[in-house]
Amino acid sequence: MKKGIQLIGLFVSVFICSQTRTVRKPFVKNTLKTTVGNAMVQNKKSIEFPVVNKDLPALIPKKKAGNFGYVNQKGKFIIQPEYHIAVFFYEDCNLLNSPNEKLRKFGTAEYATVEKNEISYRIDQKGRRVYQFKKADLGKCVHKEYTQQLFQAYVLNGFYGIMEKSVFKDPQDYKQFKIYPQYEYLYILEGDDVANPMIIASKNDSFGIIDKNNNIIIPFEYEDIKRNFSWKLGKMFDVSKDGKNYYYIDDHNKTY
Repeated sequence: MKKGIQLIGLFVSVFICSQTRTVRKPFVKNTLKTTVGNAMVQNKKSIEFPVVNKDLPALIPKKKAGNFGYVNQKGKFIIQPEYHIAVFFYEDCNLLNSPNEKLRKFGTAEYATVEKNEISYRIDQKGRRVYQFKKADLGKCVHKEYTQQLFQAYVLNGFYGIMEKSVFKDPQDYKQFKIYPQYEYLYILEGDDVANPMIIASKNDSFGIIDKNNNIIIPFEYEDIKRNFSWKLGKMFDVSKDGKNYYYIDDHNKTY
């Protein structure tokens, strides 16, 4: 099993996970808090972009020569790679609640946050930098009730399984497990459908994706799959076959 893997039991409130640097804003000490917007709105807002998979965002972050840009669903760069960090087009609750009403539109899911030279911007779908983050512009995020996960990873005899929290009582009764412990590692990804989560699994030192019924969604062929919000924001998985170079795939294992 990979060295350093840990089961994360708490919800992380930012998109960039611990394996990725957090987007920084000038003069802001704390990480900019964001709400998870509806990334799928991009397909409606961007009818000029080809749609190969209606469930995916119209623009997808992609790394090339050390920098990130955005490709359409056919893999063509629409926004050239020039950023150290680029995330999915999504809502930013601090800007949505900005004291400056004219800036609130830049907090909608029509824009994405990027970083270049340690300065963070919001860009539009044509790649234009329409806003540079300033502390004075940021409002307070409105608290939204967190939807609890229905399922939870469970470790038994050194192996990971899945149990449904509301009904699980006796680990000695194998019938009470949704997935009986058999994996080296499991992590339930955040998603909109808590009844049918996607689950990162490790088997024979390789990673794949399974569902709650133990069906294999993504084959066990990856060195790593990131535990971030790529599934919730973009219905995609952030994967690597060498532990260094990461890229996005959809739930059919198609690369973007």
